[in-house]
Formats: sequence, C-alpha cells, structure tokens
Amino acid sequence: MTTLLKVHGLTKHYFGLTAVDNVSYEVEAGTIVGLIGPNGSGKSTSIDCISGFQRVDAGSWSLDGRNLTGLPPHRIARAGLTRSFQTVRAYDELTLLENLCVAAQENDGIGWLKALLHGKALRRADAVAEARARDLLAVVGLIDYAEAPAAILSYGQRKLLAIAATMMSRPRLVVLDEPVAGVNPTMVKRIETVIRKLNAEGVTFLIVEHNVDFIMSLCSRVIVLEAGAKIADGPPSLIRSDPRVLAAYLGQTRAAELDTAGG
Repeated sequence: MTTLLKVHGLTKHYFGLTAVDNVSYEVEAGTIVGLIGPNGSGKSTSIDCISGFQRVDAGSWSLDGRNLTGLPPHRIARAGLTRSFQTVRAYDELTLLENLCVAAQENDGIGWLKALLHGKALRRADAVAEARARDLLAVVGLIDYAEAPAAILSYGQRKLLAIAATMMSRPRLVVLDEPVAGVNPTMVKRIETVIRKLNAEGVTFLIVEHNVDFIMSLCSRVIVLEAGAKIADGPPSLIRSDPRVLAAYLGQTRAAELDTAGG
C-alpha cells in the first residue's frame, strides 16, 4: 500500500508536561485507522497538531509526500486533510444545505474580492458546492432534511452532518474526533455504514474514538497511545491481546470480552 500520511517524532509540551512524546506512525491510502488510548493519552492533542490547530514542539508530518508541518488549518485542509471535532458544530438557523455550503467556502479558493463582486467564479463555486452538498446529504441519509434548519437535527444526525462537512472539499484524508461519542447503538451502526461507504469511494480515515468495539469492528489497523507515547500499532486481532494495551487501556475483563467477541 502507498503511504498517505506520515507522522514522524511528533512532540507537544504543555508547561513542562509532555502531552505527545515523540510519536511516529503512517496511514496507508484507502485504509481506516483507529487511534485509541485512555484519557490524557495524547490522542486529541496529536490530531490537533497534524490538522494545524496546535503548534508542535518537535516532529513533522506530510500528506502524500507534501510537508504540512507548521501550516495553518486552512492550508492543511486545502492540501487534502480535513477533520471533525468532538463538539459538533452547526449553524442552527441555516439549512443543512447551507451549512455544507458554508463548509465549502472555507476551502473553495474564492477570495474576498471575487465574493464581493459576485462574479462568475463565485456563482460557479456556489453551484458546485450545492451539488456536492446534496450528494453528501444523500450519502449520510439526510437528504430529506436538506432545506430544513439544522436546529431540528438530533445529536446523532448532527454527527452525520459533521462528517458530510469534512467531505465537502473532496479530501484525501479525513480525521474524525469521537464520531460516535454520545450516540445510540442504532446511530453508531449508521455512522459506521457511512464511513465504510466513503472509504469504498477512496477516502482514507484516521479515527480517534473511545468506543473500542466500534474501532475494532471498523478499522484495519489500530494505534494505541498511553501518556503521550505510542505503545502498540497493528491489526485489531493483535491489539486485543497486547499486554501493554490490556494494562493501559482495556483492562483484563474488557479485553476478555473483546477477545470472545472477535471469535
């Protein structure tokens, strides 16, 4: 497989505390990779760094060979790496369609002058964004609410809208931060189906999640962090039985349950 994302020596300190400690990993194109670990292990900080929302103290990362180290979020997104956030963000007063078009405007390359003049470039970009938004709402199962305000959505539906928003710029790699946190089991399955469908269309995913069952079911590879350091990296079948993971994250009882579930 071809390496899409390469992270090397990622390090982040907060007032003397090492939140991410010399972490390196790769994500192959076309895969779904999970990033797990106990609270405070550095998962969210690490993806904040590679998406440009936190400055790093050391390390580098690249997407398909292009160095993204130190770039601001909007330039990283335009390079092909987009993300969602733990806290779902939506403009309640706007329709679902309008929410996705706003997401597109962040990366459409239309400057303020062209927007002010409302010229052909802007109209063309708006038409492309609306078509893309409708396609994605169909993919995530929200097309019936395209013209409805986002305020009507349930929490789980907002998670689906957030995934659609990450897809508006046709990214190569999508980083999802807790995509199923706080949603019911039926919605978890629905979100899993959406991610699988998008992955089948060529999108690569890196997923941070506390729901271990979800990660083990969905991901071909799992990276485990503890106290900011990488302690394991491999297929779910090996992660389930890795003694470092059992001690740091899953616990013996939970690991036994997962092992039984995995057959």
